Amino acid sequence: MKPYTVGLTGGIGSGKSVVAGLFAKRGVAVTDTDEIAHELTRPGGEAIGAIRAEFGAGLIGADGALDRGGMRRLVFGDAAARKKLEAILHPLIRKESSRRSARARSPYAILVIPLLVESGVDRSRYARVLVVDCPEEQQVERAMRRSGLSEMEVRAILAAQATREQRLAQADDVIDNSGTPEALERQVSHLNEKYLTLAGRSKTTS
Repeated sequence: MKPYTVGLTGGIGSGKSVVAGLFAKRGVAVTDTDEIAHELTRPGGEAIGAIRAEFGAGLIGADGALDRGGMRRLVFGDAAARKKLEAILHPLIRKESSRRSARARSPYAILVIPLLVESGVDRSRYARVLVVDCPEEQQVERAMRRSGLSEMEVRAILAAQATREQRLAQADDVIDNSGTPEALERQVSHLNEKYLTLAGRSKTTS
């Protein structure tokens, strides 16, 4: 039976991975769709053949993996190319994330979907939407520090994502990641208790 699932999302640099890690530390099964995308596009990955056929060998590195920088530059400047890439990756990501979530042994599962709002909120996949939120300036600063991208590149990614307001409008729960690590821990602890209760209730009513 599919576990009670929470869809976790947030913009670039909001701290989704940190929050997912805090849930994992509490024994919650976490499936990260970004990690799955990396696996699909590494040497020998399931998506490489289709990407080569659609975009040409120029976007496949000498090691046989996707040239991420080249693909990022292409899809951020070309909406049609982005849609083609999504048409290849999204069904494979969805299949694998469903498989992993179904294997979860914890009372509930977290499914990390960076573009959850952009790709449409699908309530058949998760019971609640949890948004990790912080001010845009913090997002830019964190993303630059973590990824080595320039401010212009980070702002281009932000512009291509849903706005903060759009994301918050879809949220059932919000984690404010603008403060201290201690404040973040407290919020995750509180939500963990809440989700354990909701997952328990959903079992008794299903």
